Amino acid sequence: MSLTPHIRANVKAALEEDIGSGDLTAQLIPEGSKAQAAVITREDTVLCGTLWFEECFLALDPACRIEWQLKEGERAEAGQTLCEIHGDARAMLSAERPALNFLQTLSAVATLTRRYVDAAQGHKAKIMDTRKTLPGLRQAQKYAVTTGGGHNQRAGLFDGVLIKENHIAAAGGIGKVMELAFRLTPPHIPIQIEVENMDELDEALLAGAKLILLDNFTVADMKLAVGHAAGRAELEASGGITLENIPLIAATGVDRISIGALTKDVIAIDLSMRLALS
Repeated sequence: MSLTPHIRANVKAALEEDIGSGDLTAQLIPEGSKAQAAVITREDTVLCGTLWFEECFLALDPACRIEWQLKEGERAEAGQTLCEIHGDARAMLSAERPALNFLQTLSAVATLTRRYVDAAQGHKAKIMDTRKTLPGLRQAQKYAVTTGGGHNQRAGLFDGVLIKENHIAAAGGIGKVMELAFRLTPPHIPIQIEVENMDELDEALLAGAKLILLDNFTVADMKLAVGHAAGRAELEASGGITLENIPLIAATGVDRISIGALTKDVIAIDLSMRLALS
C-alpha cells in the first residue's frame, strides 16, 4: 500500500486546520524573507515521520530545502539536530507546528515500539499493533510501528476478521461462529478468534482456528496454552502488556504480542525548531 495518498491527505487536513483563511502572525515577517532553521530533539528518540514533515513545508514552499542529519528509523540522542531547513520565512513559520506535530507523534510511536521490541529480544514473539489508533492517523501510526521494528495487524474491519466475545455470543458459540467465518470469509483474509480461558481455547482449536488471541491470560496460563496448542494455531497475547512484563510474556513461547499502547497512549517526543532570517 502506497503511503503517498495518506501523507498528502494527512498534511492537507493539518494545514487547513491550522492555517485556515491565513496565518495572521506570519504577516509580521517581511514578505519574501528567507530563513534557515534547525529542528532539535530534547530527548532520545527513533526518528520517524520525515515524509509528513517534508510535505508540510513543501506544500507551502515547493522550493524549500530540508537536509536530514540522520535517516528514518535511526536513533537520535537528546540535544541532537535532526534536520536543517532553508526556504521562505513565512512558509516555514506556517508549516512549523503541523510538521512538528507529525514528527513528534510518529517518532513517539516508533520509539515506544522499539523499546518493546528490544524488551522481547531473544524470543520468537512479534510485537504487533492494533486498531487503537488516533483518528485519521491509522496508516501513519502503523507505518511508525514498522519503523520501530514492530508488525502491523489488519488495517481495518475490511482486511481481517477478529471474532470477539460479542460476535461469539451473537452467533451462538465458538463452534458456530467459526463455521460461519470459514464459510463467509474469502480464503486470503485472516480469521482470528479471541478466547478468555483454557476451555475456550480448546473449543477454538477443535473448531479449526489457526490464529487465536489469548485475552488477558496470566503468564502461567499463556505458557499452558502454548504447550496445549502445540503448534496447531498461532497464539497472540493481548491485554495488560507492559515494558516490565513483556520479557516474561515473550518467554512463554507465544507467537505474537499485540499492544494497543503503541498507538493510543502516545506521549509526543519533545522537539523544537529554531529559526533565523538569512
